[in-house]
Amino acid sequence: MKESKIKKKNTFLKKLFLKLSRRLGYEVMDQSDLTLQDLDGSNSKSSLSKLGVNSLTLPMGTVNITRPVKSLDIILRTCASVKMLTQSKERVFEKEKSEYTLRCLKSIVNSIKFSEDEFKKIKIKLTIIDFNSNQAIIDKFETILNNNFFSYEIKKLEYEKYSAQISDTNEENKPVTNNQKSNMSNIHQSIELSKTCDDLIYFVEDDYIHSKNSILELISAYEKFTSQLNTEVFLCPTDYPYLYRDIENTNIFIGNQSHWRRINQTLCTFLTSKKMIDKYHEKIAQMCKFEHYPFEKPLHEIYKKEFCFSPIPSVAIHCTNINSIYGLSPNVDLKKLWEEAAF
Repeated sequence: MKESKIKKKNTFLKKLFLKLSRRLGYEVMDQSDLTLQDLDGSNSKSSLSKLGVNSLTLPMGTVNITRPVKSLDIILRTCASVKMLTQSKERVFEKEKSEYTLRCLKSIVNSIKFSEDEFKKIKIKLTIIDFNSNQAIIDKFETILNNNFFSYEIKKLEYEKYSAQISDTNEENKPVTNNQKSNMSNIHQSIELSKTCDDLIYFVEDDYIHSKNSILELISAYEKFTSQLNTEVFLCPTDYPYLYRDIENTNIFIGNQSHWRRINQTLCTFLTSKKMIDKYHEKIAQMCKFEHYPFEKPLHEIYKKEFCFSPIPSVAIHCTNINSIYGLSPNVDLKKLWEEAAF
């Protein structure tokens, strides 16, 4: 009886201590197994960080989030009929283009659903802008997107409207291909669509396979970096091989579960805010009307003025040819990601 009373007293004191600690902004961790202590006395595997509140990394301490994310619009540009935009080589795994498109979409949906509990206060919408995919593929889009907690929409590319604004010759004085015109038109329509968005916008090409934690990592990192820097930023989900060609000075930041480094180049898959799109709308739109060399040159000029970060390792893999410097990221299990995104 006496031991029982002592145990109850200890439990009460422990709960009181945990409550007081949390009121003061502290958590109690069991150093033997790195688990947080819950009020019922059990060990918790909960994340130390809370979206919109704080980001805690051991032993660095807490970053209070002063720039919480309110919404995320994912704009996915799809074209299941074009095998490769500018190359004739086979992609990794050597499948039809539609397979990459479907697995890209499935991996994004998997990632959103994987962290559903974390996104209760964030409005998420996924919009597909499609060019020339057949009805069977569109039906599969619907199957993947149906019955989820986030909203979605499938739009057709208004090719005639946007392609009419494209110069017929590029920076190298060569003709712009029809495939490139459709790509530029889709980017243009995506940028115009982003004018109706509220906060974060993630522009994605349809050959990126995402890890399960990718969307959470992108949002968490955005909140943390913008709170630390007191400015809006750009994020790229991929650690491209070409980023290792030159020895350059950079800055390393710690996200939720990944390290991130400052970069000055990306492709056309990136995340940023409505504020940044409004600020650089005309500059970004230059990619949609004139083919530069490199294609993303207007983006790279923006990165000279603004922060842009990519994760190490990648949270999304670009499925191009295995030898491409714009493709497979180092130190990532691509086969595992590919299989997890099976449809």
